[in-house]
Amino acid sequence: MSALQTAHPLLREIDVLVIGGGVVGSCLAGFLAGEGRGVGVIDDGRIGGSNANAGSLHAQMQSRFMRLYPENVAGMEQQLPLYPKGVRFWQALQAKLGSDFDLKMTGGFMVAESQDQLDFLKVKAQKERELGLDVEILDRAALDRIAPYFGPAVVGAELCANEGKLNPLLCNAAIRRWIKDLGVVLLEGERAGQIRREGAGFTVQTGRGLIKAGRVVLAAGSGSADLGRDIGVVIPARPEPLHMNITEATTPLIGHLIQHADRMITLKQLGTGQIVIGGGWPAHLTGGRGYPTVELASLIANVTLAQHMVPRIAPLRVIRTWAGVNTSVDGRGVLGEIEHVPGLFAAIPGDAGYTLGPLSAHIVAQLMLGRDPGEDVSPFSPGRFASGA
Repeated sequence: MSALQTAHPLLREIDVLVIGGGVVGSCLAGFLAGEGRGVGVIDDGRIGGSNANAGSLHAQMQSRFMRLYPENVAGMEQQLPLYPKGVRFWQALQAKLGSDFDLKMTGGFMVAESQDQLDFLKVKAQKERELGLDVEILDRAALDRIAPYFGPAVVGAELCANEGKLNPLLCNAAIRRWIKDLGVVLLEGERAGQIRREGAGFTVQTGRGLIKAGRVVLAAGSGSADLGRDIGVVIPARPEPLHMNITEATTPLIGHLIQHADRMITLKQLGTGQIVIGGGWPAHLTGGRGYPTVELASLIANVTLAQHMVPRIAPLRVIRTWAGVNTSVDGRGVLGEIEHVPGLFAAIPGDAGYTLGPLSAHIVAQLMLGRDPGEDVSPFSPGRFASGA
């Protein structure tokens, strides 16, 4: 009998099967398992979002997304109040797990190199204040008192006190230990295939056999689009492969998260002294499994812009470069039960998915437990795409 017809040898049946083992799927599994639910997580092991993340905790609207996806700005604004809550939730998770995530809440700059860019930041900051963020505009003199390392081209910046940074390697390892201790069944290096309704539950096809599950959660980022399509669910999540670099360690220099008002860049320094350079330069997907792969042009452009903004990092060597995948939808996350497929849930954060990962997982877990998630989730309902079916 083929694997298409036989039960999975390690996991025949489970209360909840979470598809996707990144920060969202793993946290969701932990929250449910901590409430006594039997949970399995299947993850194909492809480098994607969480395991390739650079560790920025975003709160303010990112100018890159606003330029690339102007049609999504309204959705970004609608979800914006969740971001500072998402950052605070990271702090609570660190305490809950008793781990050190190298989490620093020192705020984030979005810098300007012209008066037009600074004017853009002033308009953006006004909107963000109305939505509850703690932001202020700094001229160059004020900026020099806080961050004297910027190059001469920077004329001012927006400072968002709600932003921070962490070390995703420490976070991901701690979360993985936590869910293993709770008894979550991890199927790593396996790919989920077709999802079928069976009675009151589901069967999920894998390369090693069928898994029966009472409920299923799509937490596979952009991969959730294909998984949902087979069962008649529309989730227009698309992959956005992005480039990142990390330097050798240096003395403490950059205390904040740094972005740019008009160009693709993020800069942050980890507690180890290494500087992570990212911010949206493109990568590409290679092969049938869509493996994120770096592009030389992005590497050159990314580090050139980084040393232009902070000249003191110019002598540092880049010791590693890699690519990951951001998931973009419509500026908002997709959180909750699929109305026309009861028992099937989506757990996909917004564009800055790592920031909102644990909070999004907690919201969906509370819905699955029949509790009030503490947020109005109607703007993030999967049902808003039903008309596209």
